[in-house]
Amino acid sequence: MTEHGHHSVTVDLPGHGARTADRFTLDGAFQAIDDAVVGCAVPPLLVGLSLGGYASLAYAARNEDKLAGVMLAGCSTEIRGKPLGAYRRLAQHVNEVVRSDDGTWHVVTDMLAAMKGYSSMADLRRLRVPVWLVNGKRDLLRLDERRFLGAKPGTRLSVVPRAGHDVNSHAPIVFNRILLDALHELRLAPAGVAPAGAAAAPPPGAAPRLRPMHTADEPAVWLRRARHHAG
Repeated sequence: MTEHGHHSVTVDLPGHGARTADRFTLDGAFQAIDDAVVGCAVPPLLVGLSLGGYASLAYAARNEDKLAGVMLAGCSTEIRGKPLGAYRRLAQHVNEVVRSDDGTWHVVTDMLAAMKGYSSMADLRRLRVPVWLVNGKRDLLRLDERRFLGAKPGTRLSVVPRAGHDVNSHAPIVFNRILLDALHELRLAPAGVAPAGAAAAPPPGAAPRLRPMHTADEPAVWLRRARHHAG
């Protein structure tokens, strides 16, 4: 990103990276994201994968005035109802079976508990900033991507061939190209004119959204999940 003129800030959500020992909560995730966002000189493009994508969407719906846009990867499924309960029970079982000193399955169970009653679709409907969806073609968490597109007209969808859930790792060149294209579009958007897909332009007198930065989560929980051969 730096080579292309964009400064990036990497965020460790609770339970991830340097914060592996912390238990995941949405409030804790919101605080970690906000700490990075408020440190940006201009509203950034917020990028999240998997759990980070759901957390980014929830944060954006409550703080969109701080953002230029949102890129959501590997999180185009509404996780609620009976499927959520079944997955939570499975995660709890696996967490007990594979429990170890450096295990991170507790992040999955904590996340599922935090997501109970949460609707990512509802948050998407009320967003006014541009949204990009990026999914690997083999990712099971793209089941509702068409519903997500319908929830917010103008949302862009990129489905990456031969990639799975960790689309940024499976196809880094393609993913980075999509990210750079989004940043380029935001850079070119003049003051007072929203990029395509935004429902409303910034208020008169708003600063131009040029040279946007992005924040991203480290999807450590999903890498750990793959090592346990659980999907």
